[in-house]
Amino acid sequence: MIPGAIAFGQDSAALGAAPVPPAIVIGFVGGYVHGNNMVHTEVQLAAKLRAEYPAGVYVQCFPNHNRKQVHAEIVRLLDTDHDGKLSDEEKKAARIILYGHSWGASEAVTLARVLDKEGIPVLLTIQVDSVRKCHEKDALIPANVAEAANFYQPHGLVHGRKEIRAADPAGTEILGNFLFDYKKSPVHCYCAYPWLDRVFMKAHTEIECDPKVWGQVESLIRARLPEAKSADATATPAP
Repeated sequence: MIPGAIAFGQDSAALGAAPVPPAIVIGFVGGYVHGNNMVHTEVQLAAKLRAEYPAGVYVQCFPNHNRKQVHAEIVRLLDTDHDGKLSDEEKKAARIILYGHSWGASEAVTLARVLDKEGIPVLLTIQVDSVRKCHEKDALIPANVAEAANFYQPHGLVHGRKEIRAADPAGTEILGNFLFDYKKSPVHCYCAYPWLDRVFMKAHTEIECDPKVWGQVESLIRARLPEAKSADATATPAP
């Protein structure tokens, strides 16, 4: 089991009902960042949600090159009868949210595409300054995704994709392509970020540490999860 996994289905099993898989929230960091590097906001968000949803929700953040490992963990979580394969009913019960920054955003869409080929639905994908990885297509949201949102900034050596579109517009709602311009409204990123990022990828780093962006990301995620146990579980309104 990947660290951070949460036990689920115990109450249902006690009542004799079919176990229910947890809601699954997966984040991907960009570049060559480790999934537990708390400097990065996508990791901080995962830790915050994991602390506030102690049961019924699985939350974890991963490096963007760990797709096979993440896919195997999703299958394990959905396999509520533990027979090593997913039935149509287990697939239909999936409640999956995928988000990421930079290469991590591209990886989120790619993982959604893998799940699409297996008939597994995805509630939501969120891309923050998405940068396409080699052999990936981060602009086209696969048909198994119900909703998708894209946050981007247009400046610098590394900048995000301006527009995402749905492979099936009738089945996928694009919530928006939201522009943030840090030349007009700069954001100070704390010095824990590597100086190379802060100098040569300034705007790309700014959107990663912008509380307005991540407040909206958090709000979108929370709106699709059960009520948090924490009394202070508040969120910024969604865009």
